[in-house]
Amino acid sequence: MNILHLLRIRFSEVLGDFTEEMTPYLQMIRGAQDAKFGDYQANFAMPLANRNGTNSREVALRVIDKLDVTDVCEPPELAGPGFINLRLLNSWLEQQVNAAANDLRLGVPEVPEPATIVVDFSSPNVAKPMHVGHLRSTVIGDALVRTLRFLGHTVIADNHIGDWGTQFGMIIYGFKHLVNPKGYETDPVGELARLYRLVNQLCDYYEARDALPTAEARLRLAEENLNGVEAAAEGEPARKKELKKLRAEVTAVRDEIDSLQRKITAVDNDPELKAAADKHSEISRLAREETARLHAGDVENIRLWNEFLPECLQALQRIYDRLHIHFDLSLGESYYNPYLAQVVADLEKQGLARESEGAVCVFIPGIAAPFIIRKRDGAFTYATTDLATISYRVETLKASQILYVVDARQSEHFKLLFATARLWGCDTIDLRHVSFGTVMGSDGRPYKTRSGDTVGLESLLNEAVARARDIVVQNDESRRDADGNPAPELNDDQRTEIAEMVGIGGIKYADLMHNRESDYVFDADKMLAMTGNTATYLQYAHARVQGIFRKGNIAAELLRTREVPILIREPAERRLALKLCQYAETLDGVVADSRPNLLTQYLFELAGDLTAFYDQCPVLRAVDDITRESRLRLCDLAGRILAHGLNLLGIDAPTKM
Repeated sequence: MNILHLLRIRFSEVLGDFTEEMTPYLQMIRGAQDAKFGDYQANFAMPLANRNGTNSREVALRVIDKLDVTDVCEPPELAGPGFINLRLLNSWLEQQVNAAANDLRLGVPEVPEPATIVVDFSSPNVAKPMHVGHLRSTVIGDALVRTLRFLGHTVIADNHIGDWGTQFGMIIYGFKHLVNPKGYETDPVGELARLYRLVNQLCDYYEARDALPTAEARLRLAEENLNGVEAAAEGEPARKKELKKLRAEVTAVRDEIDSLQRKITAVDNDPELKAAADKHSEISRLAREETARLHAGDVENIRLWNEFLPECLQALQRIYDRLHIHFDLSLGESYYNPYLAQVVADLEKQGLARESEGAVCVFIPGIAAPFIIRKRDGAFTYATTDLATISYRVETLKASQILYVVDARQSEHFKLLFATARLWGCDTIDLRHVSFGTVMGSDGRPYKTRSGDTVGLESLLNEAVARARDIVVQNDESRRDADGNPAPELNDDQRTEIAEMVGIGGIKYADLMHNRESDYVFDADKMLAMTGNTATYLQYAHARVQGIFRKGNIAAELLRTREVPILIREPAERRLALKLCQYAETLDGVVADSRPNLLTQYLFELAGDLTAFYDQCPVLRAVDDITRESRLRLCDLAGRILAHGLNLLGIDAPTKM
């Protein structure tokens, strides 16, 4: 049962008297933030009154007068300028929590109208190892796939890997001219990654040298403008906003110049790199030509691509296996290459694309930037591939919705992509960019190693698991028996297995608990803390539930078959029961706006309610057998929802810790 959905239906039967557009007002019915205001609150009276030019308390009273919730709630209460407070009937709440306890789906109904949804996530470039920057797309996308699938949708998890882009031109050029044969023989993926970094650095070097004079000229102009305005604005407070903007512009250009100079200095101060740069002064152009030859079907470049690709894919798969990430499709950019010319031809035929400065572009009304679908040298772009991919997903996969879990820096690309797709004829499919922020270091910059390289994802996982093992061992060795003697429960293999669950879970949860649109600071110490909003805390809460059943020598599965009723007599029992019955509405909230952090917050609050329940309501030492079995059923349901919710986040729930 989705309680929030039920209440919104009941209110919708009344709100029709006040407005034709009920949706925004129904969204103002939510769970109460404080129990003293009841279980749910309807806060729409004030905006509804403003819309109709009436008194908000009068509106609320008229709503209450017509509202029919007597079978679900106690009489609604009116507070303040029109807040409607609702408290569920204890008898009704008992019915719902018992139904959930007896339900394999934990009280969560399937959606009435399932959709076919493609979730496009992770999508690394295969020519280089995965790094921390791939983490957010991967774990957010996986959590959405799991949740949508559980709710009954047909979900296709698609890893649209970068296996055909400019990075392969760089690697092919590097392999032909700069390869270390022994390095390639012993560690092919590592050597290919080195070649990519090297060629990319040399390309950046020449691009920085070319860009520096222009940037320095812009700085001089910006400083002149700033100085002029500062002199003219002295004693004129009204020009503070203008000064602030000009100062920010000067700072931004200085930062840009600093970045360019660092790229130049890094090569100039390294004799080996400088020698390579001098020898390959046309590297940017030549690498692009290697890409063009690959796309044109050059025999040697295709042979190298076929040689490199399996090794690269295998390296990626090791990471996915460890993260328990599964894809239904992994159709890379190369898959769509045969269709790209037709995409351009179709857009030109429909009059949507035209030539501009040698390139073929789509111009979207109201958007200044062109959407380039073929470069002036004849090469296709990511835009062309993405359009071909949409066509495939609509026509072949029959998708009604596509979620792109891609960082916020690509927002402009997706704005142009979606607008072009709609003009092209893909106007019935729901296209959404699920954007997210950046993983930051403690210095407030994107998380990197001390040397300035992006942190490799595999090394990050290894570090987290090693830290987790220390925690697991310390926790196990601190156990004592009734006489105070050491009583560890785990053997070495169990400690290793649990450490993997805790370490990987900690990394995933530390990402998922944040609003996806926000940047967040990566903190390994907080990530694995036993207290606070962490996976470790939730995993421990689940293990504690299992420990109660072990201590009481009780088989939870057998208890369920007896259908022992859950009784609500104490406030802590009621709070826990209410939280358990809000699982369905939480999952609906997760998928409504693609926000897994709503689930992490729910599970954290559930674990807190469970702790309060233990403190106030003895379980194994309950006053009588009826109360004992009722509380055991409540514990069992809480444990099942904790484990299930963690699983939807892609996190394991150990039974011992």
